[in-house]
Amino acid sequence: MDTTRRFADAGQLTDLIKATFGTDRQISEMRRLPNGSKKGVYRLRLDDGTRAVVYIWAPAEDYWHDVLPDDGANPADPLSHASGLDLFETASVRLADLGVRSPRLLLADRSRTRYPADVAIVEDITGGTLEELLDRDPDAATTSLDILAGFLRKMHDHHAPAFGNIALIDAGGHPTGTTCEQTVLDRAQTQVSEIAGRDPRAEAGRDDLTATLHTLAARISPRSRIGLIHGELGPDHVLIEPDGTPVLIDIEGLSYFDVEKEHVFTRMRFDRHYDRLRRDDLDQHRMDLYQLAMHIDLVAGPLRIAESDHPARQWFLDLADFHLREALAFQP
Repeated sequence: MDTTRRFADAGQLTDLIKATFGTDRQISEMRRLPNGSKKGVYRLRLDDGTRAVVYIWAPAEDYWHDVLPDDGANPADPLSHASGLDLFETASVRLADLGVRSPRLLLADRSRTRYPADVAIVEDITGGTLEELLDRDPDAATTSLDILAGFLRKMHDHHAPAFGNIALIDAGGHPTGTTCEQTVLDRAQTQVSEIAGRDPRAEAGRDDLTATLHTLAARISPRSRIGLIHGELGPDHVLIEPDGTPVLIDIEGLSYFDVEKEHVFTRMRFDRHYDRLRRDDLDQHRMDLYQLAMHIDLVAGPLRIAESDHPARQWFLDLADFHLREALAFQP
């Protein structure tokens, strides 16, 4: 644990636990889960054996807080820094409406009286991640993959009124961009300029990257179909129940968007297991643009977070290096 940051301790969470489970409950075990960058995630065991997970959205828990302008939060930008209790709660309700599993919300607290930040307490799914199951027993994971494919079908076939952050759109708001593809193109161009100032290889390839982005965007035909996407759906963002049911986590980035953006990410993260999640009606031109844009995004974001005091700084630098090489060599 990084000692320069003030994380939560059991004593600070006592009032929240009592509000959720009763005044006679006490925390017997508490562990902050590693690797998160946007919020604090704590796994708790109570004195009666009850388990729970606590999410805390506080500047000290968010490693992006000091490396993004204005925390990067802009609800009108569907690609902005997605974090916060409001987004989590809206996403939780939307997924439940569709019959897609995410951790059940037990308490949402915005009062700042029990803890000086927004907090959610959710059920603890103890079966590990889908990533771990795929590594340990790929055959046993097929049931979970097939259920996940059904979940994705429900989400991606959900009729969206407009593209953008679901909290914004569901409240009647409007995004800043004109289309999904233009929003992705604009962000990718901005990120190319950003990474060109951080790496000489990106500076040398700047013109080619920009030209390729425009070429790919020009091939895309207008359409009205928009679905509901998770945004960062890898097997590490899926927990497994004892019966094999997958449970989606890190859901704050849920948005109405081109489903191709989701499939580009899941294809990368699920690798050889992606075939069970594949669908045959995707627009290849959108896939090409979003593929290159994803590589660029996975350079710009990791280079920024590596400027923070995140304990996995070298991992982010290695990730950025890999995706920069992929972007510079990209051939649609």
